[in-house]
Amino acid sequence: MAPRFIPLSDVAEMLSISASQAYALVRSGELRAIKVGGRGQWRVEVTEIESYIERSYAATAQILEEERAAEHPSIRGGV
Repeated sequence: MAPRFIPLSDVAEMLSISASQAYALVRSGELRAIKVGGRGQWRVEVTEIESYIERSYAATAQILEEERAAEHPSIRGGV
């Protein structure tokens, strides 16, 4: 059975980012997490990582669409 929650070090590895970048995502609210245990270690639910990735894809698509529209004002349409 796969774990429901994983530590930030695993999140960082999954996203190919540093541990400090993973922590920054949590602190900014971009990635939801919980603090557990007496030392308050951060844990992220695996489904939250998938949601974050989907939101990132959508945000990237929006950015690319805006860049294309700025480069070619006569072109309108989707990605």
